[in-house]
Amino acid sequence: MHGLGRARGTLLRTVRRRSLSVAIGAALVVPAVWVEVVSPGVPWWVEGVSVVLGGTGAALIWAGLRGPQADWIDS
Repeated sequence: MHGLGRARGTLLRTVRRRSLSVAIGAALVVPAVWVEVVSPGVPWWVEGVSVVLGGTGAALIWAGLRGPQADWIDS
């Protein structure tokens, strides 16, 4: 469990740095799109990994473009 906490902390620090977040997100999305669109006949698990990496990359790009947001707004 110690490794998961360290990975979570790294991910949260990455999201706070907006330009790095967009760059890493694009680096994950581009190969994922290439696997899904261009390369036919890849094993099923490669498609699954590309979907997960593409979704993670899209989330990092979104977080980098939107910036930190409040969890709630007090009225």
